[in-house]
Amino acid sequence: MLSFFRRIIKSKLGIPITLGILAVIALAFAAGDINNVRNSGGNAGAAITVGKVAVGEQDLRQRIRTAYDNIRQQNPQLDMASFIAQGGFETIVDRTINALALQQFADTIGMAASKRAVDGEIASIPAFQGFDGKFSQTAYDNLLKQQGLTDKGLREDIASSMLSRQMLAPTAGASQIPSQLALPYASLLLERRQGTVAYIPVAALGAGAAPTDAELQAYYTRQRARYTIPERRVVRYAIVKAADVMANAKPTPAEIAQAYNQNRARFAASEKRALTQVIVADQAAANALAAKVKGDQSIAAAARAAGLEPNTVAAGDKAAITGQTSAAIANAVFAASQGAVVGPLRSPLGWHVVRVDSVQPIAGKSLAEATPELTAELSKVKGQEALAAVHDKLDDAISGNGTFDEVVADGKLTAQATRPLTAAGIDPTAPAAQPDPVMARLAQAAFAAEPGDSPQLVQTDADGSFGIVGIGAVQAAAPPPLAQIRDQVARDLVIDRNLRAARALASAAVAKINGGTPLSAALAGTGVKLPPSQTLNATRAELARQGGQLPPPVALMFSMAAKRAKMLEAPNRGGYFIVYLDAIQPGNATGNAQLIASTRQGLGSVSGRELSEQFATAVRKVVDVKRNDAVLSRLRGDLAGNVAPSPAN
Repeated sequence: MLSFFRRIIKSKLGIPITLGILAVIALAFAAGDINNVRNSGGNAGAAITVGKVAVGEQDLRQRIRTAYDNIRQQNPQLDMASFIAQGGFETIVDRTINALALQQFADTIGMAASKRAVDGEIASIPAFQGFDGKFSQTAYDNLLKQQGLTDKGLREDIASSMLSRQMLAPTAGASQIPSQLALPYASLLLERRQGTVAYIPVAALGAGAAPTDAELQAYYTRQRARYTIPERRVVRYAIVKAADVMANAKPTPAEIAQAYNQNRARFAASEKRALTQVIVADQAAANALAAKVKGDQSIAAAARAAGLEPNTVAAGDKAAITGQTSAAIANAVFAASQGAVVGPLRSPLGWHVVRVDSVQPIAGKSLAEATPELTAELSKVKGQEALAAVHDKLDDAISGNGTFDEVVADGKLTAQATRPLTAAGIDPTAPAAQPDPVMARLAQAAFAAEPGDSPQLVQTDADGSFGIVGIGAVQAAAPPPLAQIRDQVARDLVIDRNLRAARALASAAVAKINGGTPLSAALAGTGVKLPPSQTLNATRAELARQGGQLPPPVALMFSMAAKRAKMLEAPNRGGYFIVYLDAIQPGNATGNAQLIASTRQGLGSVSGRELSEQFATAVRKVVDVKRNDAVLSRLRGDLAGNVAPSPAN
């Protein structure tokens, strides 16, 4: 979609919600889950079927959870219900359909991703790299096991992603927009609208009669979804702190001495030398330049006289000088004294004439002097090895079907348990408590498993600390008893009652205004003391500079016809707005080169995405796509809290 300009041009009531959904979609697409789609062996019961591939409910659930987990790394307070409400569920469903459709379309036209290309993609993923930054087979195997993936499934998914990128790249890169196409959009940005916004807040209607017990019970029953607390789980865990393990992994004096003997060259006395050199294309010219320098002419003057420029080489040891010149030149330089001129010596670049500018002797280090440095290095290595050994031992115990209690006992760890937490790691009974990142990671793992599953090993900190995670008691999604939240329900009932009354007043006022009654008279006819009305006089460009953060009444005003009134519910059930549009002044950007240029740039930044979406839509029409709405509805409700939407008041 040309989302930027459509948002500015249409400015509908749903703009704030749409923006939130787009943010979730962007994050979900950036997250890039690596779950495998398995053919269920038939289409019966599949959530979606794309061509010959049927995606089961469990596979789709895992994809949605993975996308949600990735987004929650950026927003730890996001819960699954909010993720789904903001469009995350449909985003992942559409993404899965598109990926499979593009993959099958690629097969039909003979496109393929080679094993070597897939290997390179896997090796570039940071999660599969070891401490040295290179691909680690151990890290790869462990992560696949932790995520419940297979090597074959991962490779298929990566190959599919690569083919999708190759097919979409030509359209995604299309960003050239003609000036004549940009002109109408630029003119719309100059359009000016004038109007008035009135507000009927629920607070202006008073509290009214106190709700009866019967009214409270009926309202509570209708609004169970509003008060439902998402599923909560007691997370059982034990933490292995990297610092504790590494503290006991100190090298012995014998190990330090062995490391010193193996690295004697590193700690031996050495020198650093700084150079100035001139590189000449032929030997005769190099010999002439060297003669001048050896005859007491400065190397800089001799070089410039020959039309050349000398370059300096910063002080470095022999290895560094070799890397910047050649082995032969480095050998000659380190055999010469300070101030000596070496060369000409040949390298692939030409003939070098080199002057030794300085000699910096570096004293060697004795075993005692090198001990602190070696101790730190060996401690780090031994600590990492010890931490890996603890991890592997616990992982072996889990692989041997050890229970949480058995694994914790075997590792001589201390088991702990949280209060019932949501998937975001939050205790709903303590809403003021600050979210704990470690608890969030542990809760994420606990909600990714099912009761009765084996415990999991989950990294909790960048230093390698990890935890063993098991599942304790599970509390299904449900609202608290009415008696426990009676005051809250009573407040909500009064607000909803007043909201209906405010709607009736706003509806009557709008009908009068559209029938010819002046706005002020229609508002006076409500019989309620209202806050002063607000006037608006702005262009679309002025609103666009606010970055899309438009108040809903303003957004509505830019989608209305002139001399008309509309009503709009205020956020958070606060009341109702009445919006009246008095006048529209069309804009004309003809001759405004700067605005047209910026409009072309803005359109160009999204046109590639528009074309990519159109291409994906066309591919979906070629590949037969079927959605099982019953399965998708059940899965959406289950993930959102397993509750049905409440009826209207």
